[in-house]
Amino acid sequence: MPLIFPPVRDNRPVSLKIRIDDSAPPYEQVRAQISEQARSGALPVGYRLPTVRGLAEGLGLAVNTVAKAYRALESDGVIETRGRNGTFVAAAGSAAEREAAAAAQAYTERVRRLGLTEVEALAAVRDALRAAYGG
Repeated sequence: MPLIFPPVRDNRPVSLKIRIDDSAPPYEQVRAQISEQARSGALPVGYRLPTVRGLAEGLGLAVNTVAKAYRALESDGVIETRGRNGTFVAAAGSAAEREAAAAAQAYTERVRRLGLTEVEALAAVRDALRAAYGG
């Protein structure tokens, strides 16, 4: 049974659907759907999500299942918990930028240990980006 969140844009409701016959576990379905809706803008930055207990009841899931999904989403920087004030969709850009910067730093350290020049390291990045983005 889908859980319908309150309308967020153009009075269109946002929903989650958990499929028991899906190969993905329920917590992963919750995590993936909230993540996708946050990244697409269907759940805008600052949108207050239901409580763990409220979402679990609405979806017919165990509280720990939803709590696990929320922990994963928070770890990914998709949502942020503000104590008693609730759980909100986070500004994804800043979390993504921090993660990208950390990955870039790790890459820099690795290519230096390998003895690559800056030109060689940048060429490797450009090749990888072209492959990933089809450019």
